[in-house]
Amino acid sequence: MFPFSRDKKRVTVEEARRRTRGTDAPDVLLDVRERGEWAAGRAPGAVHAPLSALVAGAALPKAALGRPLTVICRSGNRSRRAAELLRARGAEAVDVRGGMEQWAAAGYPVVGGSGDEGSPA
Repeated sequence: MFPFSRDKKRVTVEEARRRTRGTDAPDVLLDVRERGEWAAGRAPGAVHAPLSALVAGAALPKAALGRPLTVICRSGNRSRRAAELLRARGAEAVDVRGGMEQWAAAGYPVVGGSGDEGSPA
């Protein structure tokens, strides 16, 4: 159904969108930016789990449990760290090269806190 390899640890924004778009998407888009960044603008349908909380041992949100994860942040640095942490916990996780900066640059939708158009912080 989806023509990509699960062996990759990093994916492009194009592949991230394919993995996470629609109700039957195989992956959850997990945004690991902090609350203010999340509120400023995020990908529609993303699930929020700040890296600081994950590092502190917080559990994943219910919507992300037992699902493959495509992890995104602002630029790709925190998401790489988060994906490594999540894989060490046994999750199937890849991170998005370029993060929300590349997501927005590619013209993909970004919504703000009230569902209106946002911008990646």
